[in-house]
Amino acid sequence: MNNLLKEAAALQGCMLLIAAGAVQAADEPAESFVYGTYSVCDLAGQERADEIYMQVDKPAYDAAVADGTLSSYSYYAHHTGGKWRRGNFLVAPSIDALLDAQDKLSEQINAGNEDLNAEADQICNEHEDYIWRSVAGKTGNAEPGKAVFSVYFVCDSRESQADAIVTQVFAPVYDKLVEDEKLTSWGYLEHIVGGHVRRIATMSATDMKSLMAARSEINQALSDNPLGDTFTEICSAHEDYMWEVKASSNR
Repeated sequence: MNNLLKEAAALQGCMLLIAAGAVQAADEPAESFVYGTYSVCDLAGQERADEIYMQVDKPAYDAAVADGTLSSYSYYAHHTGGKWRRGNFLVAPSIDALLDAQDKLSEQINAGNEDLNAEADQICNEHEDYIWRSVAGKTGNAEPGKAVFSVYFVCDSRESQADAIVTQVFAPVYDKLVEDEKLTSWGYLEHIVGGHVRRIATMSATDMKSLMAARSEINQALSDNPLGDTFTEICSAHEDYMWEVKASSNR
């Protein structure tokens, strides 16, 4: 590791925060906000809930992306991880646009579908809602990934330092994997509204095996980096999920 990186680690990332601010000012990414609904479902009925989603929800979300109400949406099914069995994600360029879209789509989805929605709610009868803001990420030119690995972090008061480590140290590693088409995308998001989870690191690939191979490559690339240890100290608790993408669309 070069001397500059060692110095940054010794200073606990203070200089890194300054550098991150300069980069963001020079090349500010477009704003993007995500409304995530994480559902706990009856295992015996969750595939029936998927059928209802495809029949009732998906057409409304597809139309919302087509007319610009949403930037994108996606629907995930649990593969490996904690108690959440399904995830539904709506993306828009501002919180106002996101909330307006949610109100509009809820009205459309509920109209004339009361019985099916009640059935789905009975199957997935517990959920948590979050609003996230995208901090960093990259999407490749390949087809959207069908497999997703997401890490949900609980962090201390040094969250902004953790963000700087991601944008300045981790991002080039993830970007290279997207450029090499080993990942189809990656993202890092900050908490705006919701429960105790404060940050998400997520990545997608064409399939689960490719996803795990890329994750192994990332762990190897960052294994000797002291700033990785600093990030872990700040965001010391986490939960991993692997998801299967059931439906998605983007503009």
